[in-house]
Amino acid sequence: MIGTAAARTAGTADEDHVILLDPDGSPRGLAPRATVHSVDTPLHLAFSCHLVREDGAVLLTRRALSKRTWPGVWTNAFCGHPRQGETLEEAISRHAFGELGLQVRQVRPVLPDFRYRAVDASGVVENEVCPVFTAVAQGEPVPSPEEVMELRWVKADELAELVRLAPWTLSPWAVAQLEQLDDMLDHLSAGAS
Repeated sequence: MIGTAAARTAGTADEDHVILLDPDGSPRGLAPRATVHSVDTPLHLAFSCHLVREDGAVLLTRRALSKRTWPGVWTNAFCGHPRQGETLEEAISRHAFGELGLQVRQVRPVLPDFRYRAVDASGVVENEVCPVFTAVAQGEPVPSPEEVMELRWVKADELAELVRLAPWTLSPWAVAQLEQLDDMLDHLSAGAS
């Protein structure tokens, strides 16, 4: 059962944290997620996931206007932060359900060493070690409005063209990831079924 968006995204304050990292990527503690993203965001662990559909289409989502960073910007299917004691694959499954109301399969790391730092128009910094994964969506998304205001399935070659022609329409992490993934999404899309 998918449930309401509020029920899917509910959690306790103790659960809503990020794993802080030293410059070498080793864990150094926890911090409440609500306090971490600022103009001086410490390095922390995250993940990014690109979803493909059985027909090979790739999911783009537009971040809700209520998001603290990059509101209203198009990006990959979803991103998030693992909790202490949770594997990245478990965090991906949790976020796929919480943000998009769906299950995923064939979760695979594609850029395990991806790391970025970006500053949005308001001055808020993203500073993450952010392994990138692909997964196959099971069913159609039912997005949580607190996370996603719009979504669109596109062909991998259309996505590559968007990065080339209008990178400012996408989040900086999505652009950097897609440039590194190059034609990998085409290959992954072909193997989605």
